[in-house]
Amino acid sequence: MIPFSPPRIDAKITDAVVEALNSGWITTGPRTKLFEKKLTEFNGNKATLCVNSASGGLELMLRWFGVGEGDEVILPAYTYAATANVIVHTGAKPVFVDSNADFNISAQSIEAAITEKTKVIMPVDLGGWPCDYDAINHIVNKIEVKNLFQPANELQKKLGRILVLSDAAHSLGAIYKGRPTGSLTDITVFSFHAVKNLTTAEGGAIGLNLPEPFDNEEVYKYLNIKSLHGQSKDALAKTQIGNWRYDIFEAGYKYNMTDIQAAMGLVELERYRDDMLVRRRQIFDRYSKIFSKDARFQIPEYQHQNTVSSYHVYLLRINAIDESQRDEIIRLIFEQQISVNVHFIPLPMMTFYKSMGYNIEDYPVCYQNYSREISLPVYYTLLDEQVDQVANAVIHAVDTVLK
Repeated sequence: MIPFSPPRIDAKITDAVVEALNSGWITTGPRTKLFEKKLTEFNGNKATLCVNSASGGLELMLRWFGVGEGDEVILPAYTYAATANVIVHTGAKPVFVDSNADFNISAQSIEAAITEKTKVIMPVDLGGWPCDYDAINHIVNKIEVKNLFQPANELQKKLGRILVLSDAAHSLGAIYKGRPTGSLTDITVFSFHAVKNLTTAEGGAIGLNLPEPFDNEEVYKYLNIKSLHGQSKDALAKTQIGNWRYDIFEAGYKYNMTDIQAAMGLVELERYRDDMLVRRRQIFDRYSKIFSKDARFQIPEYQHQNTVSSYHVYLLRINAIDESQRDEIIRLIFEQQISVNVHFIPLPMMTFYKSMGYNIEDYPVCYQNYSREISLPVYYTLLDEQVDQVANAVIHAVDTVLK
């Protein structure tokens, strides 16, 4: 059986974890702080906070900005539940909008959905392909859009406009118009979950890139407190001689990353761009070379001029089929001992969000993308002959269903 996305666990990873265990630092400590520094250098943003998950990072930033009941947050209907669930947790209303043909959020749909209640826009870099951040940043800075914005606290007044909070769970290492993900907008949140290109088993990071007059280092220091129960000092700070006393400034959250996780992340980040992304690009290219010969297949966009994907998910679409045919194709692929997936079932199709009144018919491009999509295996140790085996299984299944 060819699996869908196993993590890359090798001797370098296990040695780093054992070293962390033997060091005595297994919670947030020096490795986590070093990982934050290295991520900031890699992404070109202003400060980085490592957290326990991308979900935790997104919710932490919504709460930092004061998003709550009566507010609206715009996001794509085509995303994983985490993007919307964190909005619901704050008491705000998720406002779903449609996608473009590249799977990502439509800037035109964003602008049409903005109201005086809009506090945040959450674009999602689906599959590792960056959204059109120039267009999104332009929208929030339009005079008429800024005039609609109703700040409810000092932070919102300080920004003076809608916050752009990027869900870049898929796109670490992607490049948009020559700039790395993390430096493209106000705040970017990454995921290091087990299936991601760079994994720390679980984990995530918040890339701060707020404009003046914000001091990103000061925001980082505050988020350290807010992510650790509102405690004024973390375990590392309290180890300094005579520095045991601490205070609680607010009822915060428990979102910190551990040094065990950071040990994995440091190994992965060091070899990420010149090794991991190189191999994933080779797999994408091999799939594309095979499928581009057959007009029944629509290959995903993953490079255009100076914009490059992180090659996280190969989002293959099959032309002129419906959802039930797609599902049958998947069943036949699995019968050939190949694991595939779908990214994602749109949230308006999920029971919880349907019960809130959302209807998939309001997002036609989103549904058309979803109904024809199959995600193919992409991981570091996938061999070329296995790529060919996957492609042949897909073609055989499509031949069978469309005969």
